[in-house]
Amino acid sequence: MKIATWNVNGIRAREAQLCEWMARDQPDVVCLQEIKARPDQVPDTCKLADYHAFWHGAGGYSGVSLHLRRDLLDDPEFAHPAFDMETRIVVASLGNLVLASVYVPNGGKDYEAKLGFLRALVDWTGSIAAEGRDLIVCGDINIARTDMDVHAKERKPGIIGQRADERALIEAILSHGLVDVHRTLDPDNADLFTWWAPWRNMKARNIGWRLDYVIASQAIAARATSCVVQREFGSSDHGPVIAVFD
Repeated sequence: MKIATWNVNGIRAREAQLCEWMARDQPDVVCLQEIKARPDQVPDTCKLADYHAFWHGAGGYSGVSLHLRRDLLDDPEFAHPAFDMETRIVVASLGNLVLASVYVPNGGKDYEAKLGFLRALVDWTGSIAAEGRDLIVCGDINIARTDMDVHAKERKPGIIGQRADERALIEAILSHGLVDVHRTLDPDNADLFTWWAPWRNMKARNIGWRLDYVIASQAIAARATSCVVQREFGSSDHGPVIAVFD
């Protein structure tokens, strides 16, 4: 199974790139973030016939979507946990497996709202684990998990996205039997980033942060064979991340 996540930074701006990417890589599951569109504003070309899809956006900013290849199952059950705010999470159930596309607030305008969303995400992942179900959470978590996940030129003590209280919450999520798949497969790569500020040629120079994650239950993560970020693809400030599971 190939699972992909991408913060597109505007689905209407990335319409042609999304179609090209989906046709080229043919992922089984796709999680998009920051679609910046209501469902009725999503271009028809993005509504691919091979996928069940749920577009969850209110326009303006934020918004997520979740796409499942139709041959995986007939009719997925899409839902939103009660803590959803600003159209930031959509969930699908496939038997014992729960999939989620998540866009955590960046916290720049309301840091307490970011922490509140993360605490609720901690509780929710814990409840899924307590039910004995497997879980895959993909998306833009808006936290660099450790200093290694930020280029040395971008490390700034106390800046949002690098604070100790945020990092403690992502560790709390992982404590529910979950694994940071990308870092587990590439533990020593100090140049592993998924977001680059859109100035000073930062993307081409790979001066960035790792903000986008594939997080999976241990049994699923143990079957991961690869996880890559496609820095060279697209014009979003985030690169697509694709994980492959045996």
